Amino acid sequence: MRETTRAHRAALSRRSLLMAAPALLVATRASLAQGGDTTWPPVFETGRSQFTLVRPRVVMPVLRLQDLHGKDVAVAAKPGRITLVNFWATWCAACRLDLPVLASLAGSQRDQLDIVAVCTDTKDLRKVRAFLGGLAAQNLACYVDAYGAAAESSASVFPLVGMPITYLVGTGNRVEGYITGAAEWLSPAGARLLQFYREQG
Repeated sequence: MRETTRAHRAALSRRSLLMAAPALLVATRASLAQGGDTTWPPVFETGRSQFTLVRPRVVMPVLRLQDLHGKDVAVAAKPGRITLVNFWATWCAACRLDLPVLASLAGSQRDQLDIVAVCTDTKDLRKVRAFLGGLAAQNLACYVDAYGAAAESSASVFPLVGMPITYLVGTGNRVEGYITGAAEWLSPAGARLLQFYREQG
């Protein structure tokens, strides 16, 4: 009987450790980030989403898109600059919150980073312009995936695991990570993440 009790306690102890492991990992990561660990990005989370690293890091491909006037453009990351590549849709409620924040970020950090916002659900430019017209998104470079280039890239380089989703491309033109949902890029945590990747170049 005593052996059964010991075995039961050991099983409970192992289960407790396993259940506590994710929280412990997040706490350790946060403490390392606050302690100045230069090899690990600071924690950046919004609601139920957290900035997630992408490994292996791949070079951002050139995206063949259309601007809001129907002109063909080739969008690429610029060496030495951070690029945020945001994917959104006109049916997405959270995108109505996300796009104005990205527009504000674009306006305040024009000399430090580039933001590319790609509509994924329609090629109808009037519909896209009407959607954006109701938002404070004038500073944002918005495009339409008219040729399926972004959709093709999303299968390998930019998987669309949520909507909206924003990928961070570092100064070396490699995709570093992503966050889903309406992220608080203007928060101190957002600023710390962007600064971390500026210093990685």
